[in-house]
Amino acid sequence: MLSKRIANITPSATHAMTARIAEKRAAGESVITFSIGEPDFPTPRPIVEACEQALREGKTRYTSTNGIAALREAVCEKLWKDNGLPYTPAQICISSGAKQALSNAVYALCDEGDEVLIPTPCYVSYVEIVKLAGGVPVLVPTRDDFSLNAENFRRAITPRTKLILLNSPNNPTGAVYSRASLEALGRIAEENDLYVISDEVYEKLVYDGAEHVSIASVSDAMYERTVVVNGFSKAYAMTGWRLGYTASSLEVSRACNAFQGHMTSCSVSFVQAAALKAFTDCSDAVEEMRQAFEERRDYMHARLNAMPGIRCRKPQGAFYLMPDVRACLGRSAGARKIETAEDLCDYLLDEAGVAAVFGEAFCMPGTIRFAYANSMENIRLGMDRMEAALARLK
Repeated sequence: MLSKRIANITPSATHAMTARIAEKRAAGESVITFSIGEPDFPTPRPIVEACEQALREGKTRYTSTNGIAALREAVCEKLWKDNGLPYTPAQICISSGAKQALSNAVYALCDEGDEVLIPTPCYVSYVEIVKLAGGVPVLVPTRDDFSLNAENFRRAITPRTKLILLNSPNNPTGAVYSRASLEALGRIAEENDLYVISDEVYEKLVYDGAEHVSIASVSDAMYERTVVVNGFSKAYAMTGWRLGYTASSLEVSRACNAFQGHMTSCSVSFVQAAALKAFTDCSDAVEEMRQAFEERRDYMHARLNAMPGIRCRKPQGAFYLMPDVRACLGRSAGARKIETAEDLCDYLLDEAGVAAVFGEAFCMPGTIRFAYANSMENIRLGMDRMEAALARLK
């Protein structure tokens, strides 16, 4: 018999879509994928070569639970240079991906019944990770433009509220939270003795002159109250390498280290060695990818807004677009009725070979998330197919 904790969680909609895509491709069908947040670029060559060198040197054994000293030192240098945050290596915990880093932080801070405020729309795993830790996810809506509304957080606070879980630049909306909104939220956190977990894994992917701000940098108090989560998957095209980290107070870092020690022991040793190159030799590659994503964003945004029934805001970060598709609902194609965004995603996959993820998975019904982490050629083809499929709805 399954545990109540496992029985209470919802499987990942993004991974479920990936499985459906694999089935269709195995059956010989053509599918254009906008459903998964994975850069289509290869990992920069200096990182690959450093990994090969680490393997040749026999760096295949356990490391300390919180990661090799050189990588933790490099993370500290990065956080100071990019974010103005002063950490020591003892405050860093290297993990097997940013998702594990996030889980470490939630388990370190959340007791049974503690409430965790999550702005919506939100990443599919946030709610489930909080539930697995015994916490209670409390969904706090953002404004219509997906910006933070600090007063919504204030109204959501109860005596059981323990922490806030943020993500900027945001998955699924691409929103980049402003310094002013983070300062306002920081004051609320200070006044109510709350911790903040800040997922900043998309920080290198910002556009139109947008500024990424870590809430840990807005005040000395928020520095102490914030756990910064980051990783290598998105900026450096290292999704399969599984490497992330937390930066936090020494007390929280020790707790993350203790929890991780009983879960995965440590991250992969030769991947840690290779990741050092990401900070020293890959800035040009990151910028090339960022510029390509910006071009793709502009094209897909224009194409979506030109389709009847689709309204899409232009995001300033990450690599996602989240159009409102409510005007498309209530239509049909033959006997097939489109009542929800999930129905529309199923229709687009079956009839157009276009894969995206329905907004209900991100706590935002009536929307669909598109990832433009795909080639421009595929984006053009996918938009053509989608436009034709929508035209067939009556």
